[in-house]
Amino acid sequence: MNYSVVVVAAGKGERMGAQMNKVLLPLQGVPIIVHTLRIFEQDDACSGIVLVVKEAEMPAFNQILSAYHLKRKVQIVSGGKERQDSVFQGLLALENSGETIVLIHDAARPCVPKEKISGVVQAAFRTGAAILAVRVKDTIKEATGHQVRKTLDRSSLWAAQKPQAFRLSAILEAHRTGRKQGLNVTDDASLVEQLGQTVAIVEGSYHNIKITTPEDMLIARQFIKGREETNAYRPRI
Repeated sequence: MNYSVVVVAAGKGERMGAQMNKVLLPLQGVPIIVHTLRIFEQDDACSGIVLVVKEAEMPAFNQILSAYHLKRKVQIVSGGKERQDSVFQGLLALENSGETIVLIHDAARPCVPKEKISGVVQAAFRTGAAILAVRVKDTIKEATGHQVRKTLDRSSLWAAQKPQAFRLSAILEAHRTGRKQGLNVTDDASLVEQLGQTVAIVEGSYHNIKITTPEDMLIARQFIKGREETNAYRPRI
């Protein structure tokens, strides 16, 4: 079941404290963005990758694509002011592709398991919209300032992840409607929800972290190292 993917890499990454786009930072000796793109580039079900970056950073990303031989499936487009604008530009690049299912993924999530991608694609094909999510493990407090208002029932709470998967026509309509209404979201599924469409949940993986802080780099390094070791010892048929 084929799909295309929009990978968003136009963020600021302020919480990382780096002097550059965090997805250009090395992880196990390789830029984070390379780990992320390889997941999709090596997936036979992936028809194409749209990489959305800041216009000023295009030369840096083009250099990386050439150095790591990732140009076969990747098309680079310039992003917008906000994440939502960048996603929309990526979707527009696919509008006439004839693709049915499109994924939207964070460039800073280099550890998503391939089987989870397959699962969310299949769910979107059946329902029109699906997200990866994991059950919340911690007790969650709703607060005003630093005062607790109430404790939420975590049995019904999920932490949304990427990629999120949609029928291309549906997510384009949702983004266009959101732009007309002046909505500004960080979660594309919420735009689909605004249209009254059901969004399915596919159980994600706690390995699928988004690298946001320096501490996340330490965790992701272990996950990447484990994945590389597993692939190295996997029997070849």
